Amino acid sequence: MDVEIRFIDSSKGKGLFAKKSFNTDYVLFEEEPLVSCQFSWNAECKYRACDHCLRPLESAEENARRLTGNFNLVLPYPECCTTKKDKIVSCDKCGLEYCSADCLISANSQYHQTLCLGTRERSGAHPLELLNEAWKNIHYPPETNSVMLIVRLLARIIQSENPDVAISQTLQFCHRTVNEDNELAHKLLGEKFSDQIDNLLTLIKQALPHQVIQQFLTEEGFKSLLALIGTNGQGTGTSALSQWVSETSKLNLTDLERKDLEDLVDKLYQDIEEHTGCFMNNEGVALYMLQSAANHSCSPNAEVSFSNNNNKLALVSLKEIKEGEEIFISYLDECDLHRSRRSRQKVLMENYLFICNCEKCLRQCDEPDVSSDEEDDDMDE
Repeated sequence: MDVEIRFIDSSKGKGLFAKKSFNTDYVLFEEEPLVSCQFSWNAECKYRACDHCLRPLESAEENARRLTGNFNLVLPYPECCTTKKDKIVSCDKCGLEYCSADCLISANSQYHQTLCLGTRERSGAHPLELLNEAWKNIHYPPETNSVMLIVRLLARIIQSENPDVAISQTLQFCHRTVNEDNELAHKLLGEKFSDQIDNLLTLIKQALPHQVIQQFLTEEGFKSLLALIGTNGQGTGTSALSQWVSETSKLNLTDLERKDLEDLVDKLYQDIEEHTGCFMNNEGVALYMLQSAANHSCSPNAEVSFSNNNNKLALVSLKEIKEGEEIFISYLDECDLHRSRRSRQKVLMENYLFICNCEKCLRQCDEPDVSSDEEDDDMDE
């Protein structure tokens, strides 16, 4: 491993550091998640993904047909579709689908044996089903997190051969005070739904009545888990169609064939925008041990990538990184990252409870606190 986690100080906690020098666009590491899950509404809206690794289960053509609403659509170059339909398997007890037998085996060994609802007819009355519905009623698209990630995290502890080790790994994500956990938990649920904590906790207790996880089934323990996923949950996205587009770009085509293909792709995305909007991908959330150790900077030197079209994360350098240098990512989306220092600080404080003192923020101390875009936003409000 060419990176390492180091303790910095009591205020910052841990950080991720380079053990060697890296050039720009270098894959620092790839990492599979501790746990991951698809967003509840994303699954409800028929975005078919492997229940373990989130790889698409639709072919590129099926994906394009659903997103455009044109069920007569035929995509050329079907050999560029990366979905392996013949590899798809399902749990013989509950019917959940997986992209391969390997994923089914991994899910069963890690958490699914505990969470499998079995062959009984879905009545909507099982605590896990009620929990999922309760979460969906709190979080409408665009989704950013899922309480079902906590469920898988707890099931992983229950199924672990060494629960103490699994608990220790979970606690590595938790490093805030009780008051901070409480503030972050309420922020994750939103003001209107902060009173739902007791209901969510009750349903989890009913679904997972196991002694080994009792420390997380108190109000304080559950709030720490909500804070955990709120600050460490990493969004994931996969797409059969995007993979097809990427693969077709590698084809050896004539100029005319290339022009026809580009026109087709442009028309596809236009039709998707009109029929579905911007929600193209299978989307979910995951927890990563290494990636979660990377601190924030408004001028990051690395970014997250999902080039394998599943939940395996790659951290890629955005600029040269020297040996011993700290590796930073951005906790902000692209839009917020380009706003004023004051705006960035506000979002980071609300969602992560810290004041950023990165190089960019210190450099902008004397600059105007509001950008022209933000002034326009204020006027619109």
